[in-house]
Amino acid sequence: MRPLVVGTRKSELAMTQTKWVVNQLREAHPDLQVSLEKIVTKGDRILNVTLSKVGGKGLFVKEIEQALLDKRIDFAVHSMKDMPGEMPEGLVIGAIPPRENPHDCLLTRKGCTLRDLPEGSLVGTSSLRRQAQLLAIRPDLRVEPVRGNLGTRLQKMKDGEFDAIILAAAGLSRMDWKEEIHDELSAEEMLPAVGQGALAIQCRADDEELLAALQSIHDEETGRAVRAERAFLQTFQGGCHLPVAAYAQVIGEDVQLTGLVGQPDGKKIIKGSLTGKDEQSVGQQLAEQLTEQGAGRLLAAVREGLVG
Repeated sequence: MRPLVVGTRKSELAMTQTKWVVNQLREAHPDLQVSLEKIVTKGDRILNVTLSKVGGKGLFVKEIEQALLDKRIDFAVHSMKDMPGEMPEGLVIGAIPPRENPHDCLLTRKGCTLRDLPEGSLVGTSSLRRQAQLLAIRPDLRVEPVRGNLGTRLQKMKDGEFDAIILAAAGLSRMDWKEEIHDELSAEEMLPAVGQGALAIQCRADDEELLAALQSIHDEETGRAVRAERAFLQTFQGGCHLPVAAYAQVIGEDVQLTGLVGQPDGKKIIKGSLTGKDEQSVGQQLAEQLTEQGAGRLLAAVREGLVG
């Protein structure tokens, strides 16, 4: 196969994920030559504003997608949860490797669980999805934004800026920092972001040679689950900045999807589940069911508040 160029963000986690994917590809294609191009995204540059206020959609992928379209790179490795519901024409997700732990976890200065955190504790998260679900369980807690890479956020907590922070377990696992986790939050406590724990290998739709090679690292069970979650997100025309959550599991031939839309203050959570054989239909139908229960109006109010 021709030599390839892979694009990635510069963060330690992004680099770790990309190198893992390249190693998996090389196991299947031992003669493969891959060089790496680091790309700075808008989400990496703007660190003093919450994700929801800087536009949300595509914050961590837009510049990388442009490099793909310009043919500066051949493929890119993204965290699936950073991918907007829609992507530019001419690009596709060529492979989705097996999913890491999809759940969120709590890291605390004093080793507490979520239930044990003292009243009024300050929790750091820039995710409206996490904030909504956290305050629904513990309305007594205070929530403030925390930005930066995993190491930066962890250090801010250790330095006393926060009593606790919420992070994706997958990132900590990939960085081999699992010992930092004090409380892994179940899907019942905190439904994950769409695609959380999964990676998206993105490439040009007409690159048949590369698409064929990528099949060696694709996991169809993860692919089906993620497609259901993304169909749910696409119906709301949302991105990772909105208080939308979804988690799917493949059980036999069926896909079981749970989805949620929340009010950022946690006072209203609209949640439901649906099971079916066609993942795209399951995602769309569940989103339509939640819309009938008021999810559309809730998200419109959130969007208006962010713009305002």
